[in-house]
Amino acid sequence: MDQGDIRQRQPLSKILALTIKTGIIKSNLIPMFAGLTLSLYTYQYGLLEKLPDIIFALIGSILVIGAAGAFNNLYDRDIDAIMQRTKNRPTVTGEINPKVVLWLAIFMSIFGILALSLTTMLAAFLGFLGLFFYVIPYTMWSKRKTVYNTEIGSISGAMPPLIGWAAIHPDITHPAILGLFVISIIWQMPHFYAIAIRKHDEYKAANVPMLPVVKGVKRTYIQTNIYLIILIGSSFLFSSLSIGLMLVALLLSVIWLLISIYGYKRMDSEKWAKSLFIYSLIHMTILFSTVIIYSLMGIIFNL
Repeated sequence: MDQGDIRQRQPLSKILALTIKTGIIKSNLIPMFAGLTLSLYTYQYGLLEKLPDIIFALIGSILVIGAAGAFNNLYDRDIDAIMQRTKNRPTVTGEINPKVVLWLAIFMSIFGILALSLTTMLAAFLGFLGLFFYVIPYTMWSKRKTVYNTEIGSISGAMPPLIGWAAIHPDITHPAILGLFVISIIWQMPHFYAIAIRKHDEYKAANVPMLPVVKGVKRTYIQTNIYLIILIGSSFLFSSLSIGLMLVALLLSVIWLLISIYGYKRMDSEKWAKSLFIYSLIHMTILFSTVIIYSLMGIIFNL
């Protein structure tokens, strides 16, 4: 039995999961809930009081993020076929019809934005904005055209905490949510630069102009550190709400910068990139989990 026959035996649930990128959906729900719970705590809403909004925010976020993944898989079939880590996606292997993917993405977009609109119109607008930025400026243009594709794509990647916050309270000018938004943007550059260094040959073969591929590791190191310094500064945006959250964000960011400086001097580029990649996951998990736990504890004790 050849590999094609084996692929055909994959259950439909797995094909759909790979098409809408359920792994990315799950990882983006963490910052979404961080923004949501922080908004609940800031404006002293109870969980039961806002339960419908929480449910619609969850459903809407899942659908919109999944739609973005489906659109991305559909458009990137040509370069996905070249890269080792993406060549087995159903949109590449032919396990799912492109028209099915298109309609799936359209319906998920419509119903996702509709679900978010049942919370607040601002949340729905932010969901649309995140989807638009990921599909048009990032996937269809900058990803293949400029080394600043990561920066452009980071705008959509930072929308989940804003959506979560706006689903509870339609005002995103509070310093705390601006802090989460800025951190969510800046976090992506060191994270994706590290991936690009480790997958340098694949991105080069696919002609995707990632910064390390076009400008080299030294330029990537300098730019990574600049973003990490900005990340350190953005930690102070939490000070108006919680000194504790500010200190956690500050400590996590300082450690990341130290790992970058120390690792670049002591390791080869592959190991340095791996250390940054692993720590980026630790940073995100600890920070957003801390925000969620802090907010939930605040809500409970305020009851």
